[in-house]
Amino acid sequence: MIRALVESAFQTGYLSVESEGLLHQMLATKIYRPEDLAALSALLDAVRAGQIKREASSKLVMEFPRYNQRS
Repeated sequence: MIRALVESAFQTGYLSVESEGLLHQMLATKIYRPEDLAALSALLDAVRAGQIKREASSKLVMEFPRYNQRS
């Protein structure tokens, strides 16, 4: 599901409040795989670069867990 949400954000150019909330929930409950974190990392880079706009009004920066890419 994480990769589907990330794909949707890249397709539309926007990360909805609902999608962002779901991503945070999945991360908080540790429902993810290393490849999900790679997709989230790409999403975070795109948001920081302005390629994807966040619908959320919060100025908080999205943060995702770091992972070992060699895993």
